[in-house]
Amino acid sequence: MVEGLVIALVAVLCAGALYVASAARVIRQYERGVVLRLGRLRENVRLPGFTMVVPGIDRLRKVNMQIVTMPVPAQDGITRDNVTVRVDAVIYFKVVDPTNAVIAVEDYRFAVSQMAQTSLRSIIGKSDLDDLLSNREKLNQGLEVMIDSPAVSWGVQIDRVEIKDVSLPETMKRSMARQAEADRERRARVINADAELQASKKLAEAAGEMSAQPAALQLRLLQTVVAVAAEKNSTLVLPFPVELLRFLERAQQQPAVEEAGTGRTGLPSSVNGPTAQPPSSAGDGATAQPPSSAGNGSPLPEAEMPLPETRTPEEPAVPQTATPPAASSSVERPFAHH
Repeated sequence: MVEGLVIALVAVLCAGALYVASAARVIRQYERGVVLRLGRLRENVRLPGFTMVVPGIDRLRKVNMQIVTMPVPAQDGITRDNVTVRVDAVIYFKVVDPTNAVIAVEDYRFAVSQMAQTSLRSIIGKSDLDDLLSNREKLNQGLEVMIDSPAVSWGVQIDRVEIKDVSLPETMKRSMARQAEADRERRARVINADAELQASKKLAEAAGEMSAQPAALQLRLLQTVVAVAAEKNSTLVLPFPVELLRFLERAQQQPAVEEAGTGRTGLPSSVNGPTAQPPSSAGDGATAQPPSSAGNGSPLPEAEMPLPETRTPEEPAVPQTATPPAASSSVERPFAHH
């Protein structure tokens, strides 16, 4: 009898140990437990730690509450400006309601992945290429809203969505490279032109200062020669300023002008103008008549006036004396009668 009781007690203890072993569950800190008893959901969510379930009746589902990092496969799409691109992204989400994550959706990871791919294709079709390349923050926010809207009913919260890479065709890459090169060349030309404008203003000021001192031009020329000689070239280029040529030309013109002025002032007054005719001695009230032409006695036209003789300064000016016309007896007789 005693031996039978001991055997039965041992058997009960073994059965109890097996029951406890099969009913005992351990839930980690980052997990939550959802219990289904005979297919019905138990309202209480099992917290982290040791818990018991009824073997064969209860079924425990553990849900991870950590943030999940899920890469979104690269998606091929056509942008709004008809450019074919290939875009991939990464999504960060976590479960906030373990009950809905188990009951509302079959596999919340797969559902979130498919929704992310669909939303990424939609974003590609609604955006331009420039937005995909430079305005990713706005696109990330729009993609997050599109994924988060259906995921709320699944007990999943979208933490962050990031577009990782945008792959472009080779032809588009070459076009963008040419565009960037042209833009940089344009900016370089604008900067160079601005520098030339500022340099021209400074050079104009320097030229104004140097024009007051002719020696400054020669010093500047010597500095240029020193700068060229420092390069140790086999050929020495010596610039010759145009201002120096103009200075020499003015220096040669000054003696010629002085000689011309001296020659003009040495001439007598009789050479510069017509020869004065003495008054006629014909009578008291008679006036001298200008010489007339041989034909009709009319005065000579202005174009036929004789030019005065020019003499060199070395020859002495001999004044010409006009011989008065001889008084004829026929002219004096009427006056005598009066």
